[in-house]
Amino acid sequence: MHYLELTVLADLLRRREVTSVEVTRAQLERIGCLDTRLRSYACVTSEQALAAAEEADDEIAAGHCRGPLHGVPIGVKDLFWTQGVPTAAGGVIHRDFIPEQDATAVARLRQAGAILLGKLQMTEGAYSDHHPSIAPPVNPWNAAYWAGVSSSGAGVATAAGLCYGALASDTGGSIRWPCGATGLTGIKPAWGRVSRYGVFEFAASLDHVGSIARSAADAAAILAVIAGPDDRDPTTLAEPLPSYVAWPDSGLRGLRIGIDERWNSEDVDSVVAGVVAEAEQVFRELGVERVPVRAPEVTRAIADWTPACALEAAVAHQGTYPSRKSEYGATLASHLQAGRNLSAFNYQGIRLRRMALRGRFEHLFQTIDALLIPVQPCAPLSLHDISTLRARPDLLLKLQRYTVPFDLTGHPTVTLPGGLSERGLPIGLQLAGRDESTLIRAAVEFQRTTPWHRRHPLD
Repeated sequence: MHYLELTVLADLLRRREVTSVEVTRAQLERIGCLDTRLRSYACVTSEQALAAAEEADDEIAAGHCRGPLHGVPIGVKDLFWTQGVPTAAGGVIHRDFIPEQDATAVARLRQAGAILLGKLQMTEGAYSDHHPSIAPPVNPWNAAYWAGVSSSGAGVATAAGLCYGALASDTGGSIRWPCGATGLTGIKPAWGRVSRYGVFEFAASLDHVGSIARSAADAAAILAVIAGPDDRDPTTLAEPLPSYVAWPDSGLRGLRIGIDERWNSEDVDSVVAGVVAEAEQVFRELGVERVPVRAPEVTRAIADWTPACALEAAVAHQGTYPSRKSEYGATLASHLQAGRNLSAFNYQGIRLRRMALRGRFEHLFQTIDALLIPVQPCAPLSLHDISTLRARPDLLLKLQRYTVPFDLTGHPTVTLPGGLSERGLPIGLQLAGRDESTLIRAAVEFQRTTPWHRRHPLD
């Protein structure tokens, strides 16, 4: 039961073949058994979850089903305000903060009848390292390997069967890296598609709110609930919301997927390049038109991301940094200080290059419907590899090659598993494009014919 796809569980709940209370209790018991080792939850809200599950069962029994999330246990990254529940954003400065209201995305999950199991652990402030006082989540596939960064708790919990999906965020790769590392599907929607109201800010123009789940259909079901305009966040997109859960019966015929052979192979591990090539073949068998393309050069953009993010993060933390510097971990503190030191002259150069990068990708996406690329150019990284990142800026820039460009441009991506490494660890793929609906449609069809999203750890 714990590895069912969200949409499958929703159908069982709607037909009353299982109750939300039964499923929620089973999830809480599994969390109790496994999470002392996996450390994916910052806090578990057992009483509230069971009460919400009872209410969901009563409503479903009365014939009032709110949709595919009704009665389904979901986890929430600890970046999102959750009424009456401690929300610390992965640090200690906010450890006593108990919001009096929900973030818009959390409120919409509740309105859809989702059962909130608790808050999922994350890196400090959504940057690259966990606070020194917090033990990082553990990759359930192999404890010696990286579980991704900021949304690592969301990835670990969903992969290990400790929730059926999660609310997450991505500023430089924080949905995509955990999904790649744990064999999950994640949607980083277009910037502004989901409200950031009630979400602890990291870098305002880079922060994307999205979903992590076990399939593209599941992640889309979550996105369909949380997306849309919000008066409390004036940066949300005002355009009509696309359909994320209904697609034409024509399959993928006529869909154009761009392949940049050089970008997908140059300085890319052979196992990753092989997974991408196999995915390309699957798409061609599904009727997709393969379009050779040359993606925009991203080397300078990747280097620009860190100072741009640092400046925006420094603004977001100005109320507590540097006045409470001693409460910060060294990595985030150093990042904030770098942001405070960035000159307006240099920032304007970054801003202009960023605008040009967005324009170049926008023009590319006029000629194709999706771009197929890896999540990262290297095979799954061990914790030892990750521990060397500060001393190896070349490895860090390599790791960011396929993620940070689309945070800078704001274009949506869908991450999905495409194979396994020689050690049996997941390897992820990305589809990037202009709109989430097309990317989701392609991912759903891919997963109808491939087994990778049905491979689980701890089996």
